[in-house]
Amino acid sequence: MLLEFKRIVKDCFTGQPGKKWLKSAEVKKLLGISHGFLQSLRDSSVLPFTRIGGSIYYDYEDITFMMSANKSA
Repeated sequence: MLLEFKRIVKDCFTGQPGKKWLKSAEVKKLLGISHGFLQSLRDSSVLPFTRIGGSIYYDYEDITFMMSANKSA
C-alpha cells in the first residue's frame, strides 16, 4: 500500500505515471478519450503501440511526443 501511495504522489508532482508502459484503459483515462478514439489513433498510426497476446501497451514517451507534435499555437 505504501508503494502505491508513493506512485500516486509521484504522478501528481511530476505529471507522469510511475511506469513506462500503459494499458489502453490507463491511456483512455490519462487523455480523457473514448475507446473508439484510441482505436482511431492506433489505426491512423498517430499513436504507436505494442500488442502482446490480447493486451495493447503504449509507451508513455510516445504519448507525450504525440501530444507535443499535435500541439497548436
